[in-house]
This record gives sequence, C-alpha cells and structure tokens, in this order.
Amino acid sequence: MTPKGEGTGTLDERITGALVGAAVGDALGGPVEGYSPEQIAERHGGRVHGVVGPWNGDAWPTARPIAPYHKGDGHVTDDTLMTHALVRVYAEVRDHLDAYAVAGHLVPDLMTTPRWIPELEAEALPLQRIFLAEKWLVARLHYGHVDPREAGTGNIVNCGAAMYMAPVGLVNAANPAGAYAEALDIAGAHQSSYGREAAGVFAAAVAAACAPGATPASVVAACLALAKDGTRAAVEAVCEVASRHTDFESALVPLRRAVAPFDTVGPDYRSPSLGARRPSRLHSIEELPVALGMLLVSGGDFRHAVLGSVNYGRDCDSIATMAGALAGALGSEVPHDWAKTVAESSRLDLDAPARTLAEVTREIFDRDVRRRRAHEAAYTALAGTPCSG
Repeated sequence: MTPKGEGTGTLDERITGALVGAAVGDALGGPVEGYSPEQIAERHGGRVHGVVGPWNGDAWPTARPIAPYHKGDGHVTDDTLMTHALVRVYAEVRDHLDAYAVAGHLVPDLMTTPRWIPELEAEALPLQRIFLAEKWLVARLHYGHVDPREAGTGNIVNCGAAMYMAPVGLVNAANPAGAYAEALDIAGAHQSSYGREAAGVFAAAVAAACAPGATPASVVAACLALAKDGTRAAVEAVCEVASRHTDFESALVPLRRAVAPFDTVGPDYRSPSLGARRPSRLHSIEELPVALGMLLVSGGDFRHAVLGSVNYGRDCDSIATMAGALAGALGSEVPHDWAKTVAESSRLDLDAPARTLAEVTREIFDRDVRRRRAHEAAYTALAGTPCSG
C-alpha cells in the first residue's frame, strides 16, 4: 500500500486513483447524505465503515425526501455521473475546455444519450437524474441561449460545479494554477461567486495532489495560494483546526464549527436559511474546506479521509467525492472491495474513464509543449534575445 500522504505513482495511477476514489467516496456518502453525525450513528448503530444500504431500508422507493432514488448499496450519485460526463467531453474535444465546451458538448451529453442511472435502476437520460442546479445548464444554455461564460449567474450557489472538476485537475496534473484557471472558465457556465471559486480551487487541489512528493499539506498550500475571498478564509480556518487532529471522530464537531461562519445553509441541512446559497464574497461552500480538512486529518489515507467525510453527514456524498479524489490522486490505495462493490452495483467500469482521460491528458500535454515552444520562438524573435533558462 502506498504510504499515507506521500505523493507517489505514475500519471495513469494518479488518474485512476482520483477517478475511482471519487466514485467510491460518492457511493459511500450517498445513503447518509443530509443527516447529522449523530443521526448517522443512531441509524447505523455507530459510524459507517463501508458500503451501507438505503436510509429507509426496503421502503426507499416511496420514502421522502429521497424517493425515487435508490441511494446506498454501492450506487453512485450525480457527482459521479457528472464527472464521467466531463471525461467524455475531454475525450471529444481532446484539448483544454472552456464554458463553450460545456454548451457544445456537456449539455448535449446530458440531454441526448440514455445511460444506466444506478439510483433509478434504469436506463435514462442523465438530465432526468441530475439536481436542479445542474438542470440549470440545460435551461440556460440549450433553451435560453445565454452566453456560456455568464450562464452560471443566477443559479443557486452550491458545490454543483466543484463536485465534478476532478478531471480538470488531472488534465492539468502538477499545474495547480492551470487547473484553477481552466476550471473557473468551465464553471462559469454553471455557477457564480463562491460556487465557481470552489470549482477552481478543487481542480487546483487535484492538480497539486498529482505532483511528485505531494502531501496533504502541500495540497492545502496550493489551494491557499490561489483561493480568493471567503473560500480562502474558509479553507484556512478549517485546515488550521484539522491540523490538530489525527482521527476523524474527534474532528467531526470542530470541523463543522470552523466552517459554520462561512456556510450559508445553516445548522439544518434540509431546511436552508433564507440567505442560503446566494452570491457573496464572504462565504464559501461547505464541502471543499471540509474535504481538505479530512485529507489533513487522515494524513492522506484514502479510507480514513473518505470515512471521515461520510460520517460528517450533511452533503457528505460530495465531501467524500472530493476527499476520495484527492487521496486517490496522492496515491493512497482505494480499497479493492469497495471499488468492486461500487462498480458492480452501479454497473460501471470505473477504470474506463481513467484510461480515457490518461490518454487525452498526454495528448493535451504534448500540444501544450508545442504551443509553449512556438510562443518562446515568437517571443525570442520579438525581443531579439534568447530566452533565459
């Protein structure tokens, strides 16, 4: 097993670890999403330690507020559906993406091609599963013909764009600034304010986790070097608290207390405050800072980071998606039994998107090198002196 917190592994291994890790975290968090750590412990007779069934047992088809989704039993949620959709866009474009790629490729993918939707246990258009904040993409871009760079304005501000930005970080492996810029452009079609900012910072975190020798601390440092406004403040506050803990059990309450001043949703996740999810330079989504906090608490260990995220509750499928992607990108092993259960239950080949993205990432890097060299040659001719270094 890869040592905790030590960034090792080839590009292919990092990409596979991140994408499989994100899907596994998503599936583990899905059945307890929206509940508190206390409610989760009461429901499951203690902390969740792996794949669990639906919150309402066999009554899931009609039980509110989850029906008609079969959350649990290893089913991935919309986090993974959107992540894999973005990988397919990269496979089509085979270059860096922008907001126009979202309009031209991601939206048609959501609208036109039926796929197996694990929570619906049926083939359906991804559009029929994604949340309203993601349906916004279709309403604004396909029906509203809004400029893709501005289409995210007016949407609820949440983690909807951030949750599927891992592929952007992987395409820009070891280049956090490049990942940040690309994700901000892509996310402009979906989100604004701190929701868009979180997408950029999460992509940067994944890119930083891919760097040789990366550690949880270096990932957080890369985030703090790029993040702005309330997002930066929230990451700093949560990670400062996380650095005092080495076990998620002791960190659950302190991490929530640290992020609470920046979170607009409020104490009851299912009953958001009147000011929830509105644009602000002072606030942050909750999911990204907590995921980074759990990465620190765990020392980069996948199992520990994901289980901490899952047992945190609230929007824990997205928190565990992010923590799983980061730990996987650092090189921490994704438990084989978890990955096997999720792949079989969700009827997904979890390795296939990683193979595709690794191939595309190499193509993009080669193209970037040619572009840089062309720029260097043009600049040298313009400046009249050789480039230094």
